[in-house]
Amino acid sequence: MRLVRLWISVALALGCLPLLAQSSSGRRRIIIDQDAAGPAGTDQQSILLLIQSPQTEVLGVTVVTGDGWLKDEVAHTLRMLELIGRTDIPVVAGAEYPLVRTKEETELWEQQYGAVPWVGAWTPRLYHPPDQLGPMPEGKPTTKPLDEDAAHFLVRMVRKFPHEITIYAGGPMTNLAIALAIDPEFASLAKELVYMGGSLNPKTDDPEFVNTPRHEFNLWFDPEAAHMVLRAPWKKIVCTTVDISVKTRMTQALIDRVKAGSSPAAKYIGTYGRLFGQYNYLWDELAAAAWLDPSLITAKETRYLDLDLSRGAAYGNTLSWTESDKPQIIGPPEEVQVDLDADRFYKMFVDLLTAPTPKPSMR
Repeated sequence: MRLVRLWISVALALGCLPLLAQSSSGRRRIIIDQDAAGPAGTDQQSILLLIQSPQTEVLGVTVVTGDGWLKDEVAHTLRMLELIGRTDIPVVAGAEYPLVRTKEETELWEQQYGAVPWVGAWTPRLYHPPDQLGPMPEGKPTTKPLDEDAAHFLVRMVRKFPHEITIYAGGPMTNLAIALAIDPEFASLAKELVYMGGSLNPKTDDPEFVNTPRHEFNLWFDPEAAHMVLRAPWKKIVCTTVDISVKTRMTQALIDRVKAGSSPAAKYIGTYGRLFGQYNYLWDELAAAAWLDPSLITAKETRYLDLDLSRGAAYGNTLSWTESDKPQIIGPPEEVQVDLDADRFYKMFVDLLTAPTPKPSMR
């Protein structure tokens, strides 16, 4: 027993006990990789759900251009963390552009194959140059992002805590692809990948998917990055597609239920939460909540996913196979969510956002 105590003392002094630190804290380590448009909205709300859970240790938020420009997204994330009192969580800026796709090529593609309803930071009605900061109704942050790029942060963290970190991806996968290029062992050193992305055959009257059911923004915006990431040797991949996301709705009644709370997160959502047109899905929030409580998902199936890189009309579309018809060269199988207990999901959404802000865990 004395030898055990001596070994633990020496290991603690040398910083060699990440596994013991994990088990003693009881919290699940996660890095949130997000195209963190804001304020509020699906991107920031998913970050909040993961932070608000007492079972998580958020090691950092890595940011990538997608729904908005990188500079905007970093500022919105820093400010949100200031407002809820969690500036201990590092924010790390990542990729400002996709690996291959460009705005100009996308505009030419649209002329040939038809307009895309949502092109994120390139959306004409919202467009501004990437080096300019857009509107900040919540106020500009006073804190700064970490002086490190997202890809190197991701690699550094999985090597610090091997096989312990869940990578949550709520936006384009550019940061993760660059991390894989830096360190081919990145995926195998992570515990799992959980992501919102892909579209198979959603049952909806939403015009965005009626004629193009295999088009989904997160994977479409940087299909080469998604191709790299989904082919990597992850131990486990869990996927929240458009198909299940369209079974959720952000409503004014749901916002009001959160607004009735007194927590900093509830005040943030109550002030800045809003609806966008007719369709308001809880895309990224569902992926986050289902990771926190997998029993929210009532049906799932196994698929193999990849992206169409042909540069034609289907460029960036989701490809999928079952075990019986998959190609010889493909990534690991994915757990694809099919159905959910919506009422329990909405209750969890409200409960987490109205709960007191968890205190930082000891690292």
